Amino acid sequence: MTEALTTASRQRVLLVEDTIPLARLYEQYMSALPFDVRHVETGAAATATLHDHPPDVVLLDLNLPDMDGLEVLKAFRDHDPSIAMVIITANGSVGTAVQAMRAGAFDFLVKPFSADRLSVTLRNAAERNVLGRIVRNYRRDLGRDHFQGFVGACDEMQAVYRVIETVASSKASVFVTGESGTGKELAAEAIHRSGPRRSGPFVTLNCAAIPKDLLESEIFGHVKGAFTGATSDRAGAAQQANGGTLFLDEIGEMPYDLQAKLLRFLQTGVVQPVGSARTEKIDVRFVAATNRDPLVEVQAGRFREDLYYRLYVVPIHLPALRERGDDVLLIARRVMADLSAEEGRRFSTLSPEVEAVFRSYDWPGNVRQLINVLRNVVVLHDGETMTPDMLPPPLSSVRPSPTPPPLPPRRNEGAALRESVSEMDRDDGLRPLWQVEKDLILRALALYDNDVPKAATRLEISPSTIYRKLQIWKTEMPVA
Repeated sequence: MTEALTTASRQRVLLVEDTIPLARLYEQYMSALPFDVRHVETGAAATATLHDHPPDVVLLDLNLPDMDGLEVLKAFRDHDPSIAMVIITANGSVGTAVQAMRAGAFDFLVKPFSADRLSVTLRNAAERNVLGRIVRNYRRDLGRDHFQGFVGACDEMQAVYRVIETVASSKASVFVTGESGTGKELAAEAIHRSGPRRSGPFVTLNCAAIPKDLLESEIFGHVKGAFTGATSDRAGAAQQANGGTLFLDEIGEMPYDLQAKLLRFLQTGVVQPVGSARTEKIDVRFVAATNRDPLVEVQAGRFREDLYYRLYVVPIHLPALRERGDDVLLIARRVMADLSAEEGRRFSTLSPEVEAVFRSYDWPGNVRQLINVLRNVVVLHDGETMTPDMLPPPLSSVRPSPTPPPLPPRRNEGAALRESVSEMDRDDGLRPLWQVEKDLILRALALYDNDVPKAATRLEISPSTIYRKLQIWKTEMPVA
């Protein structure tokens, strides 16, 4: 509990008590505790705090002069269920306190109560708040099936989401790799939208789609008369992205001599338009992408090594769709719903046979190909269920892989632990016990959608054990 309270220091407590002498006594009780205490006398004043300074814990007297305390409880619960509501009641109103507990109160205190009783209750509430935040963070990190335009819940995509969130606030250059159609531009946009430059421009330049002799002008701009057809001054992508993000897609297609000029821009932040003697200082964040292996391109002499190391500060690799398991079905359902609404169709489900085809196909064009297939079906057909006869080639000839055999019945925690240890013995390798324990708990949380009580029941342990372990893993690095 002490560890949790260290994290929970200076939580905000709202005292709602209309009897001033009692309020002063409670404030005295709390003066030595690590809380910021605010006192109000009415229910209206209490609910008003939700909009300016919402508390973490509320000490609520049910007998208020302007409204029923249960109404105040409901207002707080409706606004933010994470606020811990502690009810203060008299001896004769314990039944009302029980009613309040059923309505979502965290605990109740019966008058008169001691300073120690109040301290224990507040510390428990504070610890509950800290553990609740930890669990919400774990749910966010382990259970996201979408993020900034991406759809996917596999482990590989969870790692991508975390890297994007981490790098978004920095100015470090990011190099996104992955096969064509995996969403490299979407990753660049996610980095831009998640960071402090989100209000600035996001400019994309596809190096493979522009003639090589015009690419320098497209990046750095040109002045009138710089070359045939340059009838006026024109700002390049670098100037257009000033204050925002410049995304250079398919950078491996950039001519070798132009790579040197891009490197100089990366190092100095200065651009010189084609045909101009003047220079201009530009502030942009660089994100580059390629569907090739950049290191292979360096070794082959097609990509400058110094530019590679300048851009390859934070690498993000987007997995191919065939490597993402059931993400293909998550994406298909989301895209099907969007396209059906767009085209005025009725599609709402995929038949089991179509799901099997989608799982079996290797998707060489990745997500882009999946979207095109779904658009073809939605445009040419209609119905509530998408069936195999609607699929275009080559999916129309795909024969799904055999259904895997059912998983063996679940066993209790002890059996699972013995099996893990047995498997490690067969491999002549051992893992620290804390790693085995951590893996089991996290697997159980994932299996039961991060429902701690259900996971605890499955593992035959107390929910408090899981909460305590989550807190330790969040704040400490275990030592093997």
